[in-house]
Amino acid sequence: MEKYNNNGCILIDDLNPTFLYTWKGTRDKARDEASFHSHNHLELAFILSGEGRYRFEDGIVCVKEGDVLIINPGVKHQALACPEAETPATEFFTGATDFHICGCPENALPVPDGGHVLHTDGELWQRLFKLYSAMEAEKAVCRQGRYFMLKAYLMQIILLVIREECRPLEQADGGALESVNKKNVVEQMVNYFEDHYSEKISLEQMAENMYLSPFYLSKIFKSETGDTPIRHLINIRLEKARERLAGGGAGSIQEVAASVGYDDAYHFSKLFKKRYGISPSQARKKA
Repeated sequence: MEKYNNNGCILIDDLNPTFLYTWKGTRDKARDEASFHSHNHLELAFILSGEGRYRFEDGIVCVKEGDVLIINPGVKHQALACPEAETPATEFFTGATDFHICGCPENALPVPDGGHVLHTDGELWQRLFKLYSAMEAEKAVCRQGRYFMLKAYLMQIILLVIREECRPLEQADGGALESVNKKNVVEQMVNYFEDHYSEKISLEQMAENMYLSPFYLSKIFKSETGDTPIRHLINIRLEKARERLAGGGAGSIQEVAASVGYDDAYHFSKLFKKRYGISPSQARKKA
């Protein structure tokens, strides 16, 4: 059986793993994992957010949002304390066994340059985040065929990891594609803010709807606009309030605040004065 094609890519003749488990959690950044241990199955850990450190027999590696830890059978590992991390790592683990990829040991995947961490971003990051989010949602419900749905998601994750190892990390047109994706995401966010500024808006919910993490959503929004999503939303709300006050007959300050998404009129007034240098009441009198 041929193990590699002419481009050196691993061939997959059959992939039918046994799905073992999923686990999602946030590490205690001040405490090491209990033991330096290994498994007899494959374990994949996707870093959903934050930063962390891992000990392996060949050294210590640092991980951050978007990284995939490939922990093959027999590889000893231990999550370490990372007190310097601004945000501790939130990880999603999956386990699998009973499979064999050509050219690799039983229940093992190829690893990046003999290491343990696959760094992802852009489209691959989004696809993995979407799959892990789907696994989490499927695990939370007791519906017929849940095991097979989880297994199907796991197989896609394994295939994406293998594909990434079979091609260069940088593609000639990758940057342009990622840029277009970012602009599209930011455009959707701006339009949503404009249409729903008077409602309760949760960045976490927006991120979930887009299959992104809140951290990544904020990061790309700021990279494209120079501002954070929350600050952009505040600016929209305050400008809408200023227009209402300038028009006269806008009701009480409490009603104006509520009309642009603020339940607390005092908090609204503080934001307004900080932005325009005058209170809402003064703005109304001035108009």
